[in-house]
Amino acid sequence: MSSRRTTVVATAVLLGITACWGSTFFLIHDLLDRIPAVDFLAVRFSIAAVLLLAVAPKAVLRLSPATRRQALVLGCLYGVAQILQTAGLAHTPASVSGFITGMYVVATPLFAAVLLRSRITRMTWAAVALAAGGLGVLTLDGFSVGYGEALTLVAAMLYALHIVGLGAWSTARDALGMSILQVVVVAVICLVASAPHGIQLPDNGRDWLSVGYMAVFPAALALLGQTWAQAHLPPTRTAIVMSMEPVFAALFAVWFGGESTTVRMVTGGLMVLTAMLIVEIGPRRRLEAEVPHIAV
Repeated sequence: MSSRRTTVVATAVLLGITACWGSTFFLIHDLLDRIPAVDFLAVRFSIAAVLLLAVAPKAVLRLSPATRRQALVLGCLYGVAQILQTAGLAHTPASVSGFITGMYVVATPLFAAVLLRSRITRMTWAAVALAAGGLGVLTLDGFSVGYGEALTLVAAMLYALHIVGLGAWSTARDALGMSILQVVVVAVICLVASAPHGIQLPDNGRDWLSVGYMAVFPAALALLGQTWAQAHLPPTRTAIVMSMEPVFAALFAVWFGGESTTVRMVTGGLMVLTAMLIVEIGPRRRLEAEVPHIAV
């Protein structure tokens, strides 16, 4: 497969994953009325870990010691970010949480420039600013700074570091093993966080169906797809594509959640979509098309 075609396929995979993530918002909102958030995360990622290990039990063993250490670091970043984001959501409106979480779009190029010494063009910075503005228009309806917002901001920074780390460490050959190990680490972290109060399980078939869907698609397969895609995409481009998540979330909320389409929703969504198109069809220097890899 040619380099250009691989890049297009990787972008399409990442966009599909982002749509999958967006489909979970109204499901999670309904589920968390009956199950504590950390318990939900523990069950979700435990199921995902068991499934991936059952499908490819030897994939982790084929990883080099260095790659295993990298996957452990990435899993810790992602797991802690999940818990902090969930904890922050309990103390801040969902719209504000969505906007602050989306700030990984801004943090990713900053971290990439510092840690990977990536050169970010003015066009890419313009796309980052447009995506951030679109997220604000799409999600914000008032804003305050407090405990929940601080937790969510830390989570956003960890998500940005996770994106940068995947860009630096992931390879197509090791994508499956790295994904499995990351999911296992996330499951362990969530299980430890929920252990003090005991894990509450879903008590009906509908809730188990929702958890099962979110374990298989937005967790197990999504992290596998993201790990593979980031072997071919620079971190900043990845972050801008992933900023489509709240756009998809809004679409699913309209289609299946009974919400009404608003001018803000359309305007913010078009701004984020335009930002993604800028990095996809705009000119890019050769240096930005390369994904730097670093060792740990």
